[in-house]
Amino acid sequence: MGQQKTAPESGTRESERRRTILRAAIDVFARKGYHGCRIADVAKEAGVAYGLVYHYFKNKDELLETVFETGWSGFIARARAVAESEGPLVEKVRRIADVAFEAYRVDPRAVKVLILEIARSPAGARINRQTAFVDVIRLSAQMFTRAKESGELRPDVDPLLASALLFGSIEMGLTAFVVGLADARDTVMLERAKAQIADSFLHGVLLSGASSKAEPTKHAPTPHELPRGEEPQDAAPLKREKAAPRARTPKRG
Repeated sequence: MGQQKTAPESGTRESERRRTILRAAIDVFARKGYHGCRIADVAKEAGVAYGLVYHYFKNKDELLETVFETGWSGFIARARAVAESEGPLVEKVRRIADVAFEAYRVDPRAVKVLILEIARSPAGARINRQTAFVDVIRLSAQMFTRAKESGELRPDVDPLLASALLFGSIEMGLTAFVVGLADARDTVMLERAKAQIADSFLHGVLLSGASSKAEPTKHAPTPHELPRGEEPQDAAPLKREKAAPRARTPKRG
């Protein structure tokens, strides 16, 4: 009886330790990069003995692989749910962008590792990145194919290329925050970036008039935008033209 009761508890402790070490690895990879990370750094960050890290992961390559598998599988699952759901293409594209930017908002260090240490660094060479990225592109290509069949997509747009362009735009948008070009703490900027990526992409692939199905994205004006309370320069002449007929038709006695 006693052994049956402690076995699940032991398994839970093992899982918790593994998650703690993995979380520590994400933080160290994000802070120092793959090449600057040492197993001793991960152990110190996790608050565990140096040798315990090797009990769960044989080296930092396996740590990096596990970070990728954990983070990427979660993103793929959420993106698949959106791509295979019902609804117009406009809504799906916005939701996929939302999935990516929400992941960054919740765990910016993990997304930084995925983009800089795995997607673009030789450190991720052992990871089957090609298969992983091809899977997500093909997944959304099916979404664009269905949209093309339903008349939402321009007839000259290739669904596979559209999918690659969508995820490429999302990745580069996130990269701007990851490398510090944009302030990751600015939630307004995050929302604006997400909306701008979706809007720019949709304007290029949708049939004329199809984008009217989505509500326009609201965002704070930038310094280059016209203030909301200010009228365009040609507004006043238009008003004067409307008032002019009254002046040209005087009353006759």
